Formats: sequence, structure tokens, C-alpha cells
Amino acid sequence: MPHDGRAPAGLSEPRVSEAHAAGTGSSPPVPDAAASDRALTFAGVALAAVYVPGAGEEALRLVEAAGCATSECGLPVCLPLSGRSPAAHAFRIHRPLWLNPAALASYSEGGPTPPRPEASLGALPLGTEGRWLGCLVVVGASADGFDAEQRRFLEWYANAVADLLQAGAGRPTPSSLLSPALRSLRVGSFALVPDTGLIEADETLLKLVGITPDHFDGKADTLLAHALPEDMPALMSVLDPSTQAFGRRELEFRVRRPTGEMRWLSLSCRVVVSTGDRPEQVLGMVTATSVLRRSADDVSRIQWLTAVLDDAATVPDVGRVVVTALREPLGADRVALAELQDDRLLVTVLDPPQPAAWPETWRSEWRSEWPNAPVGALPTLQMALRDGRLDLWPAGSALEPGLAGIGTGGLAVLPLPAKGRIAGVCLVGWDQPHEFVPEERSLLTATAALVGQALKRAHAHDAEQELATMLQRSLLPRRLPELPGGTAVARYLPARRGLQVGGDWYDVIALSEDRVALVIGDVQGHSAGAATIMGQMRTAVRAYAVEGHPPDVVVSHANRLLVGMETDLFATCCYAELDMDEGNILFVRAGHLSPLIRHPDGSTEEVQVEGGLPLGVSLEAEFPMTAVALAPGSVLALVTDGLVEAHDLPLDEGMRRTRTALAAADPADPELMADALLGDIGRREDDVALLLMRYDGMKTRPIRVGWVVWRLPDAVMHARRFTARTLRRWSVEEVGDAVLLVVSELVTNALIHTQGPVRLDLMLRGDRVRVSVSDSSPRAPARPVIVDWEATGGRGLLLVEAMSDSFGSVPVAGGKQVWSEIVVPRREPAPADSGPRTEQGGLR
Repeated sequence: MPHDGRAPAGLSEPRVSEAHAAGTGSSPPVPDAAASDRALTFAGVALAAVYVPGAGEEALRLVEAAGCATSECGLPVCLPLSGRSPAAHAFRIHRPLWLNPAALASYSEGGPTPPRPEASLGALPLGTEGRWLGCLVVVGASADGFDAEQRRFLEWYANAVADLLQAGAGRPTPSSLLSPALRSLRVGSFALVPDTGLIEADETLLKLVGITPDHFDGKADTLLAHALPEDMPALMSVLDPSTQAFGRRELEFRVRRPTGEMRWLSLSCRVVVSTGDRPEQVLGMVTATSVLRRSADDVSRIQWLTAVLDDAATVPDVGRVVVTALREPLGADRVALAELQDDRLLVTVLDPPQPAAWPETWRSEWRSEWPNAPVGALPTLQMALRDGRLDLWPAGSALEPGLAGIGTGGLAVLPLPAKGRIAGVCLVGWDQPHEFVPEERSLLTATAALVGQALKRAHAHDAEQELATMLQRSLLPRRLPELPGGTAVARYLPARRGLQVGGDWYDVIALSEDRVALVIGDVQGHSAGAATIMGQMRTAVRAYAVEGHPPDVVVSHANRLLVGMETDLFATCCYAELDMDEGNILFVRAGHLSPLIRHPDGSTEEVQVEGGLPLGVSLEAEFPMTAVALAPGSVLALVTDGLVEAHDLPLDEGMRRTRTALAAADPADPELMADALLGDIGRREDDVALLLMRYDGMKTRPIRVGWVVWRLPDAVMHARRFTARTLRRWSVEEVGDAVLLVVSELVTNALIHTQGPVRLDLMLRGDRVRVSVSDSSPRAPARPVIVDWEATGGRGLLLVEAMSDSFGSVPVAGGKQVWSEIVVPRREPAPADSGPRTEQGGLR
């Protein structure tokens, strides 16, 4: 249940003046003795005492007591075994005695001192048949005695005390029985003050819920936050005194532990009222459901199992439900779940998951990853799967090595039927000898049928999700290109509901060595159809961008394409083209969120980009461009609405949080920065795409010049002269012959084979001279297939390719650009003058 800091219904906020008030961070745990006294008081016990036979004596001696003071409600220290005391009587007949005040009055000794006419008493022998270790005596807090539920709990309590006595060889040490016995039963207690919302909880209760004492702040809503939301109304109706009569209330509810495990707990509480009939405290006990009566009706458990299995979407989800439904309620030590696939068992759940908890054969042959095993290697499972019926193997059964050690005290083999076939098998094992009662057989049989159907559904769901994930991954970039002046990283997270595939996409497109396009978009919906449209849009945007169109034309073409698809879906998009040399960005926004920029000083900005309609809405939509300058060290962030908007998160607040996270993140590592922006966003309602680029600037700034080639008879001569002047100014005359030859051939080809304007661009970056000739023809230059002595053309491109270190052609808006790069040889420093030299060591 989400915790918003408020006290639950009926529980007000803690007063500032309360001891250990909120704000101190944690509440000290209740001491063991106080917790034990409170639990016993709640069970109707005013005093509990343990008597054991004295060594060589025919008497029972008091070894430990808990509860009210001896002066108020004392018991004798020594009771003769042959005497007339309830403890000695119960010890002799080996049966519990439950005595009301009238029955207690008939015993001449062993009762409370001084005698009280309203006292009730219970005497429970400690031990098992053949070995009786002592007697537990409990004095009732009221004349009404103990009700059936209290008697059942005290019998469990007596068994726990007997176990401790047996472990100590019948020689207990002071304070070594009563409190540890309660802890072994995992009985937690609490005292809730309704007026303040504060609660005293012992350490056992905190462990049952899954809270460490250091992290408990003493607030009731901190405990209630772990309850499942659907159980909250019933839980609050019990804990809120304003909605109930001041009597005893009981409830079974579920909590979600930090590990993700769901646990059933039993709650029993009563209200303590003040003199003015005002509720003063709510006292209660909480136990694991297996400690007390599991259920008055097994039908309710099957109903619960049906409901939670219906919500179990994946195979691991089914496994967690099986563990919750079987291991703790049945007191089992191990639960394994395996799918049956092509005559092989694929183990999917092992509880406990530690390899040391399983047989040596499993650890040595299956190892820690638990791969699949052939059914033929396990004859017991093969027989059960063939017959399709429940097999129960008692303690001492001879099983094959692959199953030996899973359940030395008993093993249940549950084939899991589903639609006429066996979907898998579940193994439930006990270490101590276990007696299979008819109720357990019924529960296991019903559970197997439900789990089999759920396992088949979950397997189909997992296969569907795997297909969806493959589809999503195939439509998004496998990796982002390395950029010469920056670093780009991206993240994609699918929505955690329905088919985990959506329409968010991103891309980084290297347009040239100094220009890059970044795009992020979101197609409406979360379906395979949305993902398909997303893939088409991403491909289209990339194709239009690579063709050399400006950003507004790229987005406009994508819009026309989506309108022409005649789909009911629309898409949003933010497109950015960045000049890596100058740091200038051109943004186009089509119904998408504005981009964010983190400046080098750590400040952030939501860029006000002029927007257009979403793609696919109108054929005539216009998409204006917005220019922004980036300084080296800046970080550009493009996001989709799944990151910044949810039903409980307004868009403005989400953008503010993202800007705060962007400002706090360290730009030195963009990968960690992206993770920090995602944060812990919990259960996502929408898929999330995030694209970050840290702009570092080019290490070497290029020098550029351009020349418009006029269509004149001596146009090539003028282009050569312009090139020669430029090379002299750049002091790279050593590559002059190669560059002039390339210019001559490329300009000549453009003038002869194309119409329209021709442009020559020269660029020097570091040790490379780049020649680019642009024309208005989209047709790429064709290399000759065969060149012989009779050919009259086609040698020009071969010469250019031979003279160039790299050579190619790229489309640009309205035509193409043919380019060539030539490396300038490194100049060796002139040697120092060391005197005259000759060819053979003499003068020259």
C-alpha cells in the first residue's frame, strides 16, 4: 500500500509531545519480557509457570514464571507429584485440565495464593508419550476461564515449551523457556493508541511483517503500509475502535515482505476502554497463519488461491504463489516447481533458493543455475506424471538418488494437470516425519489442478512477452553510433501492464562526420500495432534524414507518411539536428515534450521549442524550426511522457523532478546519468524512452571555404585556381597535385552529367583535406564496369578513387554530394646542421 505519510482512517497523527514521537527515526523494540507478558495477557493469562520434576524428588518444582507479581497472583514453589494440585494431576493423567473457579476450589493445593474465588486455571502436561518433562500452569485473568481459541493457542504454547525442555535435556535455565517459546511460535504482540496512531510492536511482529527494528518509527501506518491494498478495508474495520463493538475481533490478512514474498498473518485483538467508555488501547496478537487455526473453511483458501493465481502473469509469479500456499501452511521445508517441456523438467522455482538446502545430487549435477533434467532419470516423477495422480511418500521411503534428501520426513509429488495434459510437477518435502492427514490430501489435490492451469497460462504469457520483447528490440537501435564530439546514451523501459511493448522510440543518426540527428517519439497505444507503426516511423525518419533534408522537411515527410497509412494512431516526435563543430542545434517538435538542457554550470533549462501538431493528424501541418546554441559540456535530454507523467504525477511536477535529477547527476558518465534520471519509477503505467547526449565539442575545429562553380567553358580552370590559392593559404601544398586532380575530375563530371548549380567545398581538419562537389542530381556517380584502351570516358572516378584515402557519395536535399579525402603527410622536423655531408660519409 503506498505510504503518503498520513495516519490511516481512525488513527490520527502522533502528537509532537509523545514519547519517541515521529522524527526520531526509529522506535525502540519492546523488551522480550514485556512482549511475552502482553501476549500472555491477551491470551487470558494472568500468570504462567513451568514446573519440572526435581532430580531424585517426587515433586514438581517451579523453574520459571511470567505475568503478574507473585504477591498478587502467586503459585507454590514445590508441588508433590502425589498431591492434590492441578499441575500434579495433569502430569499424572497426561491430559490438559481447564478449571473454572468452582472446579479449582475442589483442589486443596496448587492454586493461586492468596486464594481468589474468581480465579480460573489451566494445567498442561509438557512432553510426549513415554517422556513427560513437566507441566505448564496458566492462571486465568478472569472468572470466565479460557475460550476455545485461547485453549488452542495455549496448547501450541505448551508444545513449544516442551520442545525447549527436551532440547535442554530437561534442565532449563532461568528465563529460558517462556519468552523463547513464544518467539519460536512467531507470536507478535502490539498495543495501539487510537488517539495518536502510535503503536508498540515487539520484534517478532516486526519480523513477521518484514521490518527491521532500526527502521520502525513507532507509527501504525508504517506497519499497515505492508498490507495488501485489498485487505486494508477489513483490517481497518478491526483496528479502528470507532467502527466496532468493544469486543474481541479476529482476521486473516496478507502482507508483502521486502523480498516480494506474500505472507498470511492472523490477527486477534481487543479494545481496552477508559472509565468514560472511551477506547484507550487496542491490544492484539499477530501470528503466522500456520500457528493458529489455519481456516475454519478450506473453501476460503481455495478461493484465495484461485484469485491470486488469476493475477499471476508469469511462471515466477505462479511459483511464488505455490510457495506461499504450500510451504508455510503445511510446515514444509522445501518446495520445488518444474515445468514439463518435451519430456524434460525445467525447474523454475526452488524454495529455499540456497543450493545448500537441496540434495548433493542436485548441487553437483544441476549446479546453481538449475537447468532441465530428463524425466527418465527420475522414475518416481515419471510414474506420477504418467498416472497424473498425487503421490505421498512417508518418512523412510526408498527413492532414487535424484529425489533422496528432498523430503526425508515425507515427500508429496503433485503432477500439475492442464487441459488434458501434464504441465509440470510440484515437490513438497519435510525433514521431520510428517503425517499426511485427509485435509492435506484434499488441499494438495485442489492446489495441483489450479496451479497446472495457471502454469499453462503463465507459460503462454511468457512466450508472448518474449515475442513482444524481440519485436521491440528489433525495432529499436541495437547500439548507438560513436560521435566525434559527444557521447549519446539511451534507455527504454516497457510498460508493466498488458503486453509489454509500446510505441516509444529513439534514434541517433550520424548524418556526416560533423552533423548528427537525434530523434525521440511516441506512437499512441501499447500494443503490437503501436510497435509496428513505431518501427515504420523510425525507419522513415532515418531515411529522410540520411537523404540530407533539413529537420522541418524530415518531420513533414514523416507526417505525410503517417497520414497516408490511414491508421487511427498518431505519433509525437522531437527531432534535433546538431552541428558538432559549432554546437548549433535545430529543433522541430511535433506534439512532443520539450527537450531539456543541462548547462556546464549545472543549471537546467526546458527549451521553449515552437511546436506543431502530432504526426498523422493533418496533412497540411507545419513544423517550424527553433535554433539553440550549445556550449561544450552541455547535456541534451529528450524524454517521453512515461518518465514524467502518471495518474498521480502531474506533467509539470514530473518535468520539475526530471530537471532536478538532471542537475544533480554527474555528466562525467552519461550511462550513470541516464540511470539516475530513470530512478526508481516503480510500476510504470506507460513505456519510457530516454535519450541523452553530452556535447563535448570537436577536438579539432575545421577550416572551410566554398566556391560556386559557374557553368562557363573555363569553369574547371577557375575551380583549380581557387583550390590552389586555398591550399597555399593552408600551407598544405604538398598534396596540391592530388587535390587539384580530384577537383578537376569531380567538377568536370558535375558540369557534364548534371543540370543546375554546382558547388565546390574544401575543408581542412587536422591532417585531412576534404573535397566536396555538390550538384542537383540525385543519381549517384556510376563507376565504369570495363575500362580498356578504346574507352573514351569513365577513367575519372577511377583516378579520384586511386588518389583519395577515402571517397564516396551521399544524398543531400535536392541532389547529392561527391566527396574525397586526402591525408596530408606528416612533416618531419629538419635535422640540426652538423657540418658538410657526403654520400659515402664525405663532402658533397
